[in-house]
Amino acid sequence: MSSYNDFFQEQMRDPEVKAEYDALEPEFSIIQAIIDARKESGLTQKELASRTGIAQADISKLERGNANPSLRTLQRLANGMGRKLKISFC
Repeated sequence: MSSYNDFFQEQMRDPEVKAEYDALEPEFSIIQAIIDARKESGLTQKELASRTGIAQADISKLERGNANPSLRTLQRLANGMGRKLKISFC
């Protein structure tokens, strides 16, 4: 295999690996949405921490996928970025 993409595509051919990967997609989407919103707002983790009262280390953990945010935490993050939290079922 010449690259990560080749490796990834090969792993996705395994139904068990693909099922586990797909099961994590909602979590990855939330993480990416937090990161994208923070960057689009022009904020560092430290600045967002100051605005929300959430420790910068905790924001870092959320963005690395090492913590599961509550709805209250997501609301605080959204408020700190001047955004509204919207959750939907598709």
